[in-house]
Amino acid sequence: MVDSPEKRLVSCLAGVMGTTGFPDDSDIDIPIDDRDEGERLAHALADRIHMVAVEDSELAQRLVDQLFVGLDRATDGTFREHLDGAARGLADRALAVSSRG
Repeated sequence: MVDSPEKRLVSCLAGVMGTTGFPDDSDIDIPIDDRDEGERLAHALADRIHMVAVEDSELAQRLVDQLFVGLDRATDGTFREHLDGAARGLADRALAVSSRG
């Protein structure tokens, strides 16, 4: 049975998710507040995307593009305002492509 890049991505992301939908962190890492928890989860997601990029950079780029588009929709079109530099440029590109397609 041949694994597709998408199946490997799902497996990679599912491997860090517990039954509650949060990364399964065996360390005792109690967040101080909701922002700390959000940052921890963002770092865990970034680590997983990096793992995918090592195997399939095009799939990782599509995933990041979809993430930018989804976050922009969830924030009523204001997501890019929270980004600087290269991240803003990547988001602009992803959003421009999304609006055309």
